[in-house]
This record gives sequence, structure tokens and C-alpha cells, in this order.
Amino acid sequence: MSFAELRNYERELYRFRLRLAVAGFAVLIAFGLLAARFIFLQVVQHDVYASKAEDNRISIVPIPPNRGLIVDRNGIVIARNYSGYTLDIFPRRVKSVERTINELSELIEITPRDRARFKKVMVETRNPESLPIRTRLSDEEVARFAVNRFRYEGVEIKARLFRQYPYGDVASHAIGYMGRVNKDDQVRLEEEGVDANYRGTDFIGRTGVEASYQAELHGTTGFEQVEIDAAGRGIRTLSRSASQSGNNVALTLDIRLQQVAENAFGERRGALVAIEPGTGGVLAFVSKPGFDPNLFVDGIDPQTWAELNTNPDLPLNNRAIAGVYPPGSTFKPFMAMAALETGKRTFRSTINDPGYFFFGDRRFRDSKPGGHGVVDLYKSIVVSSDTYYYQLANDMGIDAIAGFMKNFGFGARTGIDVQGEALGILPSPEWKQARFKNPAQQKWFPGETISIGIGQGYNAYTPIQLAQAMATLAAGGAMYKPHLVAHVDNPRTGDQRYAEPELVHQAPFKPEHVEFVKRAMAGVNKEGTGARAFAGAQYTSGGKTGTAQVIAIKQNEKYDESKVAERHRDHSLFVAFAPLESPKIALAVIVENGGFGARAAAPIARTVLDYFLLGKLPKGMQLPTPEDEVKDDREAD
Repeated sequence: MSFAELRNYERELYRFRLRLAVAGFAVLIAFGLLAARFIFLQVVQHDVYASKAEDNRISIVPIPPNRGLIVDRNGIVIARNYSGYTLDIFPRRVKSVERTINELSELIEITPRDRARFKKVMVETRNPESLPIRTRLSDEEVARFAVNRFRYEGVEIKARLFRQYPYGDVASHAIGYMGRVNKDDQVRLEEEGVDANYRGTDFIGRTGVEASYQAELHGTTGFEQVEIDAAGRGIRTLSRSASQSGNNVALTLDIRLQQVAENAFGERRGALVAIEPGTGGVLAFVSKPGFDPNLFVDGIDPQTWAELNTNPDLPLNNRAIAGVYPPGSTFKPFMAMAALETGKRTFRSTINDPGYFFFGDRRFRDSKPGGHGVVDLYKSIVVSSDTYYYQLANDMGIDAIAGFMKNFGFGARTGIDVQGEALGILPSPEWKQARFKNPAQQKWFPGETISIGIGQGYNAYTPIQLAQAMATLAAGGAMYKPHLVAHVDNPRTGDQRYAEPELVHQAPFKPEHVEFVKRAMAGVNKEGTGARAFAGAQYTSGGKTGTAQVIAIKQNEKYDESKVAERHRDHSLFVAFAPLESPKIALAVIVENGGFGARAAAPIARTVLDYFLLGKLPKGMQLPTPEDEVKDDREAD
């Protein structure tokens, strides 16, 4: 071996050793970094990662509270809860929701309606933890899934409480219905700072008492710590904080009276509101047609929702507080009070009623051709003389009429404790100026005042406003705020919070004026337009019929009901109170397109008063009883 070859060998060995040292040093540094990281994670950050590991092992599961019951004034349950099983999909734990549903359908029946409802809820709910693909599972279906549970990751059976309305569509607009919590609800609950209390809550009150008393009915959500496995399934419960049931709500409604009133309407459209004059408590609250709130219990499917919304009879429209109608001749007793209180008429003031009233070159016709002859104030109410009130309205003027009618709450919301109340229209020059944008339409013309006197023209009020006005007159001018809830009961403590009668306004009416108008209204039911409907009544009541035009007819054209389309025919109205001596009930009835008030609305009022005062049912009627069993509507799909 030459010297040069030996020298190259030493150089290569040196380089190898250097590289080996560098590599060893790098390895030491790497292990040092790993050791440092290990110490940082295991020692310095021990508490942080121990907490995260515990979070992965433990799940905080909300326990929704039992929703409070709704009962009527006699303690009859009209909204309650029942338990059932749902098949829930956890969207974040499945790879494909659609494939999961298809696989589940091989084991448990899933209808197109179930799929449509699930998709609708998916769209409406923000970051859902789980959603039901099937509700109200049978015991057989629950057992079948339990055996095959290992095959379906991200699918579980859940026990839930469902709302039930044992009387179906009876009082549906008063009670309201439940709806699934959607994105807008979640945002609102967060803004109100109560979203934590709604964790695990699937449904919330949408309308009626269910909505307006949502906070009372809901209760307090509980929580439990559950140890879970790698698949997210619960192994055991570590701790539990029990939920607190919602409060029970007792209504002023009499569900039996409500049934009688709704039955009296039959298939006709309309509304009825009955009020206690001395408290404002609502005894009956009818809007026909109604709807079955049980349809919404487990989330209404798109098809049923569309059918309800496209129904020409508008079953979801709460006519009792949102329907706005001309009052027709039911306005006349209030005009009579205005005449007496303002001094425009006395008890003995008379006119000659030829069957028409001329204002300028326009002829306003009376409902009776030829008129009623000599008419005083009493007779004007009993026979419902239009001519008398045409002249009275002209003599009073629109400002005096509008100012006085505020004493009865016309044109103002009553403030009833359910949402969606319409304002109504109490006509005045100020109202017209605000209503129309065109200056030519804003001016009030004297001729427009004439029709106001008989409850036509721009006059338009809700049934609840008419009932409140009637109750105010029956109570001598004392106007109470209508309310549906009598008291709220705490089932844990037994405490009851009563809704005290709220006097909104005390009109300074002279007692003799009130008694005169009430006697004249009693005359309506004894000898006037309501006599036929109240023949043989075992009590004395006051009433007033009314017929309100739906479409205008030409000045010289005679109205012929048979030649008018059904939905363009006149509305039938009736207001009443009883008994005369000490009124305990005041009501307003409207039958849409029912024609003369004496023909359609008055008999309904008689039926309601007969039952309320005498416990008398119409011949052949039996009060239906609530269905104790929850029916599955899957066969109808």
C-alpha cells in the first residue's frame, strides 16, 4: 500500500466519524426536544390535557324538563304530555345522512313524509346535535333496532316527551301549537341569554297560550354527566342535576262551553268571543275553522303544512283576534250611548223613518223598504232602523263619534294575552290622512260619516274588540283587559299566581243611559230582530243583530243573496249579554257570509247562553270526550 492510499483512507475515516458525530448530535437534540415536549405536555400542561381527556370521556347531556300542563277553568286538562321513543340520527357522526336513512329503512319503516320532515328540520336547525328520522316508535320497532344497533353508527333511540291535545281542534287558536326550535329561535334565545336552559329542547310554543306563556310552561333544564365510549355511546352516569317541570297554566276558558260554541258553528266560518264583564276573563274563544295542534307535535311535514296554508278557509288564521270585519248594526247600541251621553238625543227623541235618508243628492236606503214610521231611540235599537242612525251620525259628526267610541276600545288592541291581535279601524279624519298617501284621498268628506252610523263605511273591528265593547257596556262603562289565563300554578310548591282583573278604563257613563240601552237590547231579543232566536228563553238577555256588507252594491241596486257568490255574501253578526239584571257573560259572534244576523249568528249566541246559564245542550248534541290514546297517523300517509 502506498503512502497516498493510506492518507486517503484516513481522510475518509475522519469524514465518516465526523458525519457520525453530527448525526449522533442531531439524534441527541431530537431526543432532547422530544423529552422537553414530553415534560411540557405531561408536567407543565398536565391539567389542561387531563381536562380534555376527561371531556372526551365524559359527555354533558341536557335533561329537558316536563312541559307544564294547560287546563281549563274547571281543571280539565286540554294540553298534556306523553312519553315516546324516537329514532335519532347524529349528523356529525355519520358519513352520509342519506345513506344512513336508506340503510335504516331496511330495518324500520321510513315513509316519504318522514324523509321530507327530516330534510325540512335539517334546513331549519342550526348545528343540530341529533334529529329524529322517526317518531313514536312501537315497542317492536325499538326492540328490533336495539338488536341491530351495532350496525348503525351515529343512530340512537331516544326517549322523549311529546305534547298532546286531547280535544283535537277544540280551542286550537286559544291554546296554540308547538313548533320545532329553528335557527331564528336559537338566535333569539341567545340574545335573551336563556339558550342554556333550552339545550335539549326540541319544541317551543308558536302561537296562542303555548307561545305567550312559553317561559312559564317550559321549566328548567337539568344536566347529567355520562361516561362515553370511543363511539360516543353512554356507558354510565357519573352525576345528575334533575330538571324542574314547567308551571301549569289554568285558563279562564270553559272547554265544555267552547265545545258547545264550536259545535254551533258547524262547518261555517267565523268567530265567537265570550267575556266575563266584571273581570275580562275569556270564557269562549272560537275561530272557525280551526286546526289540530297534534299535527305539529313531532314536526309537521311540508305537505300538511302546505295544505293548511293553501286552504281557502284559512284554518290557521286566528279570526277571533286577527279577523277584521265591519260591525254592521251591532254598532247601533254604542251609537245610542253616544247620542245620550253627548246630548244629541234623549230617550223620547223621535224621527220619521220613510225608509231612506238623503244627504245631498245621495239616497241612503234603510234595510226595510218603506221604513219604520215614527222611531224613537228605544225602537231604533229594537227594529234596527238604519235611517235613525244615518241622521244621528250626520248630527254628531265624525269627530264626536270617533272620540266617544274610544270609551269602548274600538280601534285599539285589547291587549289580550296571546299574540297576533289586529288593530281594527276606528274611522276619523286623522286615521284617513295617515292611511292614504294620495292627498286627494286624505280628505274626510261629510257623506262618509253617514255610513259610519250603521257600522259600515271604514268601520272594521275584530271579534275580541266587539266582545270587549259589549262587556264594557254590560258593566256600565268598566272596561277590563281580556285575558285567557286565570292563574299559573307551580307544581313543586303548590303556589298559585292569579291574573288579577285589570281595569283599563272607566267611562263616566250615566247609569240611566246604560240601563236604557240595555233595556232596548233586551227588547231586541223579546220583540225585535232577535226575538225568533230567543223565543222561550228562561232568562232575560240583551242583544243586537248585525249584517255587514262584504262587497259594495250600487246605490239603486237591490241586494239579492241568491245572485251573489257565497264568499261575497253579507256577514252575519250578533252581540249579546246576559242575564239582564247582573250580566255574567258578554259575547260577539260573526259568521262569515252568513247573511242576516238574526238568521245565522243569533242562534249561535242563544246556544252558548243556554249552556252557560242553564247547562242546556242543543237537542241531539253530546259533548265529545277527549281521546285517551295517542293515535299514530302513519296509516294516513
